[in-house]
Amino acid sequence: MIKLRRVRYIVKMALAVSLRKALFILLTVTIFVLLVLYWNQSVLKPQFLNSAHEKSPQSSPRFKDNLIPIEKKWTYKCAGDKCVRYHYSDVVKGEKRVPFITCSMTCGEISIWPQPTIKTAVSTKSLKFSMDDIQLRLDTPYKGVEKHFRIAFDLFLKDLRHIQRLNLPKRSEQEQETERERSANNADGQSRLLTGNAIVANDKQRSKRFQLDQRIKGSHAQYGENIGAASILSRAFSTRKQCDIDSLTVNVVIHKFSDMHLSLETDESYQINTAYEKRHYRVHISANTFFGARHALSTLQQLIWFDDEDNLLRTLSKVIIVDSPKFRYRGLMLDTSRHYFSLEAIKRTIAAMSHAKLNRFHWHITDSQSFPYVSKHYPELASYGAYSDHETYTLEEIREVANFAKLRGVQIIPEIDAPAHAGNGWDWGPKHGLGELSLCINQQPWSFYCGEPPCGQLNPKNNNTYLILQKIYEELLNATGPTDYFHLGGDEVNLECWSQYFNDTDLRGLWCDFMLNTMARLKIANNHIDPKVVAVWSSGLTNTKCLPKSHFAVQVWGASSWQENYDLLDNGFNVIFSHVDAWYLDCGFGNWRATGEGACSPYRTWQNVYKHRPWERMRLDKLHKRQVLGGEVCLWTEQVDEGQLDNRLWPRAAALGERLWSDPDDEHDMDVVPQDVFKRMSLFRSRLVELGIKAEPIFPKYCARNPGECI
Repeated sequence: MIKLRRVRYIVKMALAVSLRKALFILLTVTIFVLLVLYWNQSVLKPQFLNSAHEKSPQSSPRFKDNLIPIEKKWTYKCAGDKCVRYHYSDVVKGEKRVPFITCSMTCGEISIWPQPTIKTAVSTKSLKFSMDDIQLRLDTPYKGVEKHFRIAFDLFLKDLRHIQRLNLPKRSEQEQETERERSANNADGQSRLLTGNAIVANDKQRSKRFQLDQRIKGSHAQYGENIGAASILSRAFSTRKQCDIDSLTVNVVIHKFSDMHLSLETDESYQINTAYEKRHYRVHISANTFFGARHALSTLQQLIWFDDEDNLLRTLSKVIIVDSPKFRYRGLMLDTSRHYFSLEAIKRTIAAMSHAKLNRFHWHITDSQSFPYVSKHYPELASYGAYSDHETYTLEEIREVANFAKLRGVQIIPEIDAPAHAGNGWDWGPKHGLGELSLCINQQPWSFYCGEPPCGQLNPKNNNTYLILQKIYEELLNATGPTDYFHLGGDEVNLECWSQYFNDTDLRGLWCDFMLNTMARLKIANNHIDPKVVAVWSSGLTNTKCLPKSHFAVQVWGASSWQENYDLLDNGFNVIFSHVDAWYLDCGFGNWRATGEGACSPYRTWQNVYKHRPWERMRLDKLHKRQVLGGEVCLWTEQVDEGQLDNRLWPRAAALGERLWSDPDDEHDMDVVPQDVFKRMSLFRSRLVELGIKAEPIFPKYCARNPGECI
């Protein structure tokens, strides 16, 4: 009896201990699950939010957050390389809805902007995956390249989060990102840029699709294996939709050059090759420089899209791309003197440039209207010249923009226009014992002494003027990094202004002296090294033989039909084309000084920008064509402020991106844009909008959703 009681007691104690252990384990697992759910709520939230968004009429205005609403009522089918729209209620019951973007990316020619130049081949099969599937494997011996590319890859992932409509990082995370950008670039040092060898573009072929669907075999499980605890929990709680990819690995190889400063000799070529096997997707990117690999990320991003039917990302199952730009200089100029633009607006512009593979942001910081740059050595310039204390750019802010741009494959080219276009901000010299730094400031009648009011032109015979310019150049070079290209200005010099003070002087010779003196000061500011290329704007004085053609390049802003285009090339100058009749984006908005048309009407459409091929229209031979460094769209801002910035630039500036990166042949008529270009431009414009760029539409939305019916 005693033994029986003892056995019962032991059994009860064992059960109690087991129960306590089970409860403890259950509590531990519950706490772990709750913590991981809390930490990864951004991963688990989107599908729930999207379904709620569809159901709740009160949430309908929120489509403005992404600007492109989900179109549940329509489905698309590929027919004759075009997407045809059908009302979803009219299709066979049980047939899955196909969003427009999914149809567009798998139907007809590849939809990448700018179009790759050497080789393109893609499958029509698309695969579903989630942000959680992506990981980077980077192979490079250069620490600076590794550090910058990892940050650039984080930016790539951030854009994909936006595309997948996941909630964006909080403010503190954005600040951390900015801090990472700064630290990466501060670690660069001031090393000089080495010359890179351009990749030889051969075996060029037209873009084509090839079918690889038969190679993609194997069953697709309902859920794919993911990386990390959040994925496991997502699977367990059925928050992930069906995926085709368990892991997506981006392998990047950068072995040849360590350069982290863009130059005219930088190799920007890259190759992308993908493989899909046993539910694992591998992207192989090879490039000779950071900048080539960065362009590959821009292309890869365009090969990924959000499918709003599955609430997942998609990409093509097989991709082969070999790509290299046709022109080295692919620029965008923004004038921040006539109106001030915030750092946020400037960064947004640079981010959009990187998607279009534009690589030079020409920052026309100052002009006669205002001097917003706060010089460390001469703060009086901004004190007397800025519109307000809030409408200025400090040296640290310019450095911040330069670092931001570098991570996106863009070089900052600052310009302090001189000697003309230098009025307000330069009028404090006499009060500080430096004499007249600038002449004709605000002089009337303005039409006698300058191109537009207010007037102002630097004093070419005051040595203090050159000293100030030298210090400004030194500051800007320090902020933007080593460069082989610098812009001195030189635009629209008015000899009548100078003639009031120096009527016994050869005024053309005086202009030559000024430009050569500023070049000498630039050399001192650049650690006594001549930049390889010193740029000036074209004018009636540019062809003066005093400028050494071995150092000076001319940015030609006059009409493409003007004789100066031929004269400059014949005289041996390298040129950058910015023709007013094609690549001036401020034209066509009327005369701001009176009624009627403006000086450079009409409006330049994106088609005008795209079809402008001056090297072909001018029938340049190979020697003269080699003197064309590239081109640049310009936005002067007499009638533009931050409210209009995006839609004045985009997508028209992107048209220049393809013209200078790919330079497609005019297969038919020199003035006709093919239908496939309309399709790719429309999709690229939508991508910009998706990323927060308020790009103007190129035609009605009906035409965008019904390719071939309007064009």
